[in-house]
Amino acid sequence: MKIKAGFVQFNPEFGAVEENLSRAWALLAAVDAQLVVLPEFFNTGYLIASREEAWRLGEEIPHGRTTVALAEMAREKNLHVVAGLMEKCDDRLYNAAVLISPGGYVAKYRKIHLFNEEKLWFTPGDLGFAVHDLDIGRIGIMICFDWFFPESMRVLALQGADVICHPANLVLPFCQEAMITRCLENRVYAITANRTGTETRAGKSFRYTGRSQIVAPGAQVLLQASEEAEEIGAAELDLAVVRDKRINPYNDLFADRRTGHYARILS
Repeated sequence: MKIKAGFVQFNPEFGAVEENLSRAWALLAAVDAQLVVLPEFFNTGYLIASREEAWRLGEEIPHGRTTVALAEMAREKNLHVVAGLMEKCDDRLYNAAVLISPGGYVAKYRKIHLFNEEKLWFTPGDLGFAVHDLDIGRIGIMICFDWFFPESMRVLALQGADVICHPANLVLPFCQEAMITRCLENRVYAITANRTGTETRAGKSFRYTGRSQIVAPGAQVLLQASEEAEEIGAAELDLAVVRDKRINPYNDLFADRRTGHYARILS
């Protein structure tokens, strides 16, 4: 089974939800793919100054305007979309991502490993890592800093994920190279959709690294964007490659795991 999957990379304006949604719509319309990943907080920007500000920008899932707008885009374009946004639920805020199909909302993921000041505004994710079996393949989701913890992708891969969708606002310089190893050690595809630009607010400044990319199970970078430009990209993914975990006639990546010797990493 082969699918076409891609990313959208752009520089959202902080707090300008309608403008960011309009820009995302225009970019999605130009992508020739069945699955497209948008950045973390693509609709709001990232550099929050207070919990009150985050609460104002947060939305309910699936009935908030961003999820509804994404569902309309997915239906009109006949594609699957993964995108990051701030979720408001009861009295809590989550750094979340939604999975949308042409038929509408499918699922959400709440970021488990919070980065830096995210710990001041958001509650750590409580839904776990899940894989969604769709007609385009088995889709897993993680968000930005989750990449730093190898367990994130391993858990998704062990559940049968073909493609890991990775919305991000990366500021550390390591992720793009590290994802090559993550894909190799789990034999999966990964799509990292990063943003670009620099945000300066409330005396703080973040420069985002761009370089959104699609990485294959054999450690090949199929496509990588530039550091600064607004870009879209897509590549063909052969899911049969993912589902065969054999490295050679004698070694199978998952069958060869010696789990009895790994107990210490579980505590």
